[in-house]
Amino acid sequence: MSFLKKIFGKKEEPITSYEDFWNWFQKHEKTFFKVVKEHGDIEQDFFDKLSPKLNSIKEGILLVTGMFDDNTVELIMTPDGIIKNIVFVEELVQSAPKIGGWQFTALKPVSDIKDVNIRMAEYDFNAQNISFYCNDYADFPDEIDITIVHDDFNEEDKTTITNGTFIFIDNYLGELNFITTIDEIRVTGKENNGKDLIPIEKLKDFLVWRQKEFIEKYDGIRYNTENDDYSMLEATLQNGNPLLAIINTDLLSWQSKASHPWIMIVEIKYDGENIKGMPNEHDYKLLNDIENEILEELKDYEGYLNIGRQTADGCREIYFACRDFRKPSKVLYQIQNNYLEKIDLSFEIYKDKYWQTFNRFIPKY
Repeated sequence: MSFLKKIFGKKEEPITSYEDFWNWFQKHEKTFFKVVKEHGDIEQDFFDKLSPKLNSIKEGILLVTGMFDDNTVELIMTPDGIIKNIVFVEELVQSAPKIGGWQFTALKPVSDIKDVNIRMAEYDFNAQNISFYCNDYADFPDEIDITIVHDDFNEEDKTTITNGTFIFIDNYLGELNFITTIDEIRVTGKENNGKDLIPIEKLKDFLVWRQKEFIEKYDGIRYNTENDDYSMLEATLQNGNPLLAIINTDLLSWQSKASHPWIMIVEIKYDGENIKGMPNEHDYKLLNDIENEILEELKDYEGYLNIGRQTADGCREIYFACRDFRKPSKVLYQIQNNYLEKIDLSFEIYKDKYWQTFNRFIPKY
């Protein structure tokens, strides 16, 4: 332990880029290798050293490690299911130098079904006791809605069995496939489902087929909002404050919504306490400047559709439907950092193929 303290006790240069991180890592990789190889305290002597350095360039990157073979340590970097962090994990690993004795992996990898056998709280999770079926909905034909069936499922241990099953699926499909190909997933037992169960080892092929079908259906679809109609919507909140929204109503009636399945919601908070929740003149200009910066980077014809915005109660929300999640993640992270000292900006990205997020803006007759 004193040896480690001596190594890491020195004041080091700040980490501000991928290159900085890997330069720092190379200085200490032999120490880290020894910790993993000799089954030392990985949490304290490896992860606790790496995590602060990673957080300097991007928070939310988690680590998994172990021996890939007798002479190679594998370090897996994962966003732990957070979609907006995927691109940063991928870039970090892509920028890694070749280091003897190390294998760097972006996101938890795909595994052979025979190698996935998990035990959690007295329950087993493997190909022998897990199966699945698909739920089809006429109104949402592109939705991939999967029910996973665990033979030992019971209500008393529902949370444990669900979590164990998700870990199993995550390891089997690989993290990226699990996050991006399945729209809805739930876990249940064998009783009274009324469905023919499919062996879990066929899930990969099923998802590949559905994804290929989806790509063929929507490949090349683009949309230009230049001539679209926008509607001004007004409402009154329960506290009496107004809500104002400007929404592209033409887009909400578009029949190819699923071609842009990734929804991004940008949330910008301001002080609206003295103006019934509305922004003052200074904040209004700042909000519009930020929105214009986003629109400059995310063009409709490139696959990033601005659905509109909502302003109320000290918060403006800006809505996008996107063909992919990587570029929006990078653009908004950069803008978030640019305005860090001026205003509270956050964003989320998730999949919603039929834009049900925006149903509240569609008039009900």
